[in-house]
Amino acid sequence: MPLQNRVLPTQEIVADAGRGLLMGNRGTLHSPDRRLGTTRWRSKAWICCVLDWKGVRRDPMPPGRWTALFFFDEAVALAAGHRPCHYCRRRDFLLYAGAWATGRGLDERPRAAAMDAQLHLERVEPRTRRQRTTVQDLGELPDGAMIRYDGRPALVLGHHVLPWSWDGYGEARRPPGLREVEVLTPPANLVVLKAGFAPLLHPTAVGN
Repeated sequence: MPLQNRVLPTQEIVADAGRGLLMGNRGTLHSPDRRLGTTRWRSKAWICCVLDWKGVRRDPMPPGRWTALFFFDEAVALAAGHRPCHYCRRRDFLLYAGAWATGRGLDERPRAAAMDAQLHLERVEPRTRRQRTTVQDLGELPDGAMIRYDGRPALVLGHHVLPWSWDGYGEARRPPGLREVEVLTPPANLVVLKAGFAPLLHPTAVGN
């Protein structure tokens, strides 16, 4: 039976056999029996990492250590409120931080802790601890953003909408007359995407 360590664009962590392109963590979420309780983060540093780091093989849920989480691709990770790891994805982290600075008119790249604090304000409702979403004009969203479309997560790419599932992105659609949509990607990550950060997308998106 799969472990409960697959992250949805809605931030939920589920048990699913689906495979993805990235991993990451939010701190230690599992108990000794390798099950998750109600806590969904222990740190504001929600990161996404490479799957293979120098050939090291690790237990995804080691006792007393961080819980390895897995993402379908980086659009999903950004929608869930994560950012690139500054250790195993140093180049991507610098590009992300640079886009953050450019999008906000800053003179220099911000530190990871400052970005994490801002992301946390935008991704979680303090009272319910559920995902915080926004409503925006579909035509103004950047490629790589994720929305809720027909009741399910979908990727915005090339002015089209691609429904998402663990099997891959579905056929690209151009919704007629649709303007305002519920956006899953936090505003801070939308700024980064608009400023030119190119997320790692699953091949099923690129082939659409």
